[in-house]
Amino acid sequence: MEIDHFSSTALDFKGVEVCYEYDTIREVVFQGKHNFSEIELMGEIDTLPTTDNRKGSNFFKDQNQQQLQESKVDNLMLEEVNFDPDMQQKPTQLFHEITGLKKHRVAGSEAVEYNKQVPPSLTSLELLRNYGSRFKRVIEQNISTLSNTETYLDHQKMSTEEIIRVAGASYVQYSAHWNDSFCLSMHPYGLDLGSLSEEETSEIELAQFLLAAAERVGCQQYERARRLLLHCEWNSSASASPVQRVIYHFSKALLEKIYKETGRVTTFKGPENNKEIELIQKMDTCNSLICHQKIPFNQVMQFTGIQAIVEHVASETKIHLIDLGLKFGVHCIALMQALVERQDNCTVEIFKITAIGLNTCKATIEETGKRLTNFAESLSLPFSYDAVFVTDIAEISEYHFEIGEDEAVAVYSPYFLRSLVSRPRCLEKLMRVIRNIKPIIMIVLEVEANHNSPSFAKRFIEALFFYSAFFDCLETCLKQEIECRMTIEAILSEGIKSIVAMEGEERTVRNVKIDVWRRFFARYRMVETAFSEPSLYHAELVAKEFAFGKFCTVDKNGKCLILGWKGTPMHSISAWRFL
Repeated sequence: MEIDHFSSTALDFKGVEVCYEYDTIREVVFQGKHNFSEIELMGEIDTLPTTDNRKGSNFFKDQNQQQLQESKVDNLMLEEVNFDPDMQQKPTQLFHEITGLKKHRVAGSEAVEYNKQVPPSLTSLELLRNYGSRFKRVIEQNISTLSNTETYLDHQKMSTEEIIRVAGASYVQYSAHWNDSFCLSMHPYGLDLGSLSEEETSEIELAQFLLAAAERVGCQQYERARRLLLHCEWNSSASASPVQRVIYHFSKALLEKIYKETGRVTTFKGPENNKEIELIQKMDTCNSLICHQKIPFNQVMQFTGIQAIVEHVASETKIHLIDLGLKFGVHCIALMQALVERQDNCTVEIFKITAIGLNTCKATIEETGKRLTNFAESLSLPFSYDAVFVTDIAEISEYHFEIGEDEAVAVYSPYFLRSLVSRPRCLEKLMRVIRNIKPIIMIVLEVEANHNSPSFAKRFIEALFFYSAFFDCLETCLKQEIECRMTIEAILSEGIKSIVAMEGEERTVRNVKIDVWRRFFARYRMVETAFSEPSLYHAELVAKEFAFGKFCTVDKNGKCLILGWKGTPMHSISAWRFL
């Protein structure tokens, strides 16, 4: 099928926003094995040897050696996580099996824990080395581009993630000399960057305390970790600078992990109870609108995804969109406009939307259906709207969808599949249903992060840098929208808590990167399709229209797009067809 390229006028987001505000339709900014009993995880960690040979310092040494052996077979260093509930283990048992350290034991009493000075040994040190080395290269490149009379810090204030990177690199370099009552704030690179501000120095030191606490949690030294975290909590706040806010939320998550590990908190929540998703669904329309208008990610991804759908149904007259994450339907408005303005004079006989939703979201989805119906009438576009409501997504089957003859079906999945990674059987069933529907294209929007490792250390470090970039984005884009920003950060806090504090079935936030999704989709004979050059070009134009769009990066990863903030990957959008 020849794909027709459409001009940007068909997807003019300024025009969409006019209708968007008029109809009060708003969109939240977030949103080879045949049996999916496990999901593969990607790692990109340089395995560097530890130099400290004292007792306790080799906590993850065996793991590094094992990774080196695995890398000879597969340079991607895959990890596999068993999600079978019958195979779930206690976190402490999981740590011992992951590391392979059969002889490693942590002191069982507080008296021993107080007196035993175990040097830092967390796998995070290897991760931090990797992050720190990348930061050093960036700094050196920036310095080389400046004049002799400028310094990097004069040129641009350090971002939230850069401060965390400096803290991490410094902690790695001086971890052998760390004392719980003080930290070393020496700059780890010896570069002439000028003097750090008092605020930046303080935040770097505070971040080092957080890393030290995570180190001790990883070694099960809970009392020492708790004292460090109390220092973090005392010197941070949910309403202060973005660095302090990140440290505050991660400290809370680490404390909850300690309480769970020591039996002070015993409440079990099943995988169906996803507090992060619940808060996203309850987010009010006003905050959703603010996010849509001021944070570039959503509009860039919506434009790219809708443009791809339009191109793949260019010659179709009966079009059916199955939406897995419909809330306020902004992307549907853009699609309607594009279909009406198709340049090939191919009249649309019917455009159908089937929305999938839980019963708890019924009122919102039904109201959205009414608004979309009114909007379609204003465009004289033949339109049909249907909504499928279920108590649990596991109930979905192909019989819920009324697919007419000669209908071209497209599936739009905005941040939906990530919510099912913790429920592999449910995810597997949904993918079989979608395959049986035989869509001509499926657009998938997902979080580009690895938060699904069985290793607490890896999850903590990956999450720390990811959320540091996220909080930096919110601080920049929503500086004047404090209430909205705090609402979003409350949602992010639940994600942090799930990643850091939870284990087993309770860990519901399990974001994985595009390479993992590629392996998973391959099981269902799905083939990735590239976005057209016009789509890529206009996606970058959409980003540049935002006040801080220059910080939003749009990069290609194979055939998909990766959107980032100041170079840190944040989101992915990919297009798929079924063989």
